[in-house]
Amino acid sequence: MSKIEKVQRWLVDNGQDIALISNPKTIQYLTTFYSDPHERVLMLIVFKNKEPFMFAPALETEAIKDSGWTSPVYGYLDHENPWKIIADQVHARNTAEDHIAIEKDALTIDRLELIQKCFPTSHFSADLTPLINNMRVIKTSDEIEKLKIAGKWDDFALKSGIEAVKVGRTENQVAAELQYALMKNGIMELSFPSLVQSAAHAAEPHGATSNKKIENNKLVLFDLGTVWDGYISDASRTIAVGKPDQKSLDIYHVCLEAQLTAQAAAKPGITAEELDKVARDVITKAGYGDYFIHRLGHGMGMSEHEFPSIMEGNTMQLQPGMCFSIEPGIYIPNVAGVRIEDCVHITENGCEPFTHMTKELQYVEG
Repeated sequence: MSKIEKVQRWLVDNGQDIALISNPKTIQYLTTFYSDPHERVLMLIVFKNKEPFMFAPALETEAIKDSGWTSPVYGYLDHENPWKIIADQVHARNTAEDHIAIEKDALTIDRLELIQKCFPTSHFSADLTPLINNMRVIKTSDEIEKLKIAGKWDDFALKSGIEAVKVGRTENQVAAELQYALMKNGIMELSFPSLVQSAAHAAEPHGATSNKKIENNKLVLFDLGTVWDGYISDASRTIAVGKPDQKSLDIYHVCLEAQLTAQAAAKPGITAEELDKVARDVITKAGYGDYFIHRLGHGMGMSEHEFPSIMEGNTMQLQPGMCFSIEPGIYIPNVAGVRIEDCVHITENGCEPFTHMTKELQYVEG
């Protein structure tokens, strides 16, 4: 059964007539075509008993056909009303349209209201998002192979970034060096903007790479990822420049123990919240529990952050084929920040990481 046939089966089983799919990543997952339409409209329309069609800006229609999509494609010009064209194509198929499912996590209220004007008697209460999440959460062997290649390039990028670290260079300069190294090897797309944070700046988990200069006797945190054939990598390493103080070294080794312990515990049957607790208990026992301020991990695949979250309150049992990050962190304001991360996939009896750069503390000469 194809992915779109699974959506059609869900429509039948849940009393729905049509699915309006608007998340570009979901469209890519179901069709292999990806484009960020920005302010324009890109949609996949799936019927329970009719052939689906794609709707896109006119400037994208040929690319959709070239991607291998063989069902109808309709385009629109910027001055045209896309919602009316979509509605006209649906009406022309003379099919039931009383119940229309949407991705509630992707469709804005503004766009929903515009669609409702074109389908005034239809109901839009059904949410397609849980189905898509459950389809995407178990990766196929082909998907895992792509993730492995992305991970290989992440290892290369980490190595290039670490080699670029020098006292007095800025975080931005180091990030530029590793990104240039990737580009020279044909890797043009990153999972997210590369993160390089030094010294106390690394205590801001979502801080951006900056023009701050790298200091001697401090830690430097890397968080970066690459994209291979639509699938991403994501890994974090923290290194030492010169001889950091004992406090920084202590939090590094606690964080490392937490990461290694959790990675060893990741296997089928353990729940997401149990795995989070494995790492959190190590950090809490060492006295740094208040400084581990985010979940242990997130799902990954075609997107950097996917379903499920590896965190307290999520009782989902891990299964073979699930892919997610294991990334404990300790962030002490005005002192230092450490995060160590690998993304893994669950196997029949454990897990395997996609990245293999050493996690033992690496020292760069100051």
